[in-house]
Amino acid sequence: MKDLLMAWDYIPFEDTDATGGLRMTVVSGVPSPWGEAAKGILHLKGFDWSAVRLDPTNKDLVERFGSGSAPAVVYEEELPRSGWKDILLLAERLIPMPSLLPPNSDDRDLAFSLAHELCGEGGLGWSRRLWLTHLGLKGEGGFSEPVAQYLAQKYGYSEQAGAAARIRVIEILAMFAERLASQRAKGSDYIFDFGVTALDIYVATFAGLLQPLPDEVCAMRATTRAAFSEVDDETLETARELLGHRDLMYERWLEGVLRL
Repeated sequence: MKDLLMAWDYIPFEDTDATGGLRMTVVSGVPSPWGEAAKGILHLKGFDWSAVRLDPTNKDLVERFGSGSAPAVVYEEELPRSGWKDILLLAERLIPMPSLLPPNSDDRDLAFSLAHELCGEGGLGWSRRLWLTHLGLKGEGGFSEPVAQYLAQKYGYSEQAGAAARIRVIEILAMFAERLASQRAKGSDYIFDFGVTALDIYVATFAGLLQPLPDEVCAMRATTRAAFSEVDDETLETARELLGHRDLMYERWLEGVLRL
């Protein structure tokens, strides 16, 4: 474990094309699970890459990176990638080994299906944000009202969808908990027998939405930590397997101190 908290040495947007190589937009100061997953993939692959601070108000930046959200990646003069799957496939193409996908097609299909349950629309990240938005709009914790109002528009919030989000979160957690327990019974520490894959990274980073990493590992605003910590006992208990897997991944594979 490193002794000091670190921040990215962001390059100015104006320098992105001159810098070349791999450039990725990063949300400053917030451990976005999508962004942390992308960082983890690049870390395990051994990429040398440049961080660009996300600024959705900068129209030139949004046009260059193809998205007003993060992460979004540009490699050399290629078209930008902003989806979790596109970023993973780009990393696999540029540095094939070590591969973060299972070697056979059936398991690869399953890997993408499971990843969608974490990263995709209606998945764990999406539903957890809806849940915290719902709490914030009702004045019952969760995100602050300005953040909740912004995310409500982004995630198509309705009171019915917000109320259902907690149940969806628990369903997804239970599915992955069963998978992890089954793998451990077979003698595997990972989602697939093949070894560590992108799925293990996704589980590790998205688990932080249920219980943040300690401050010495991931410093964040007090309001962000309070929102991410807003969870009931049933949900937290269902998340235990994923939180244990999160700790294993940061101990063995991911950077010991998050750079935001």
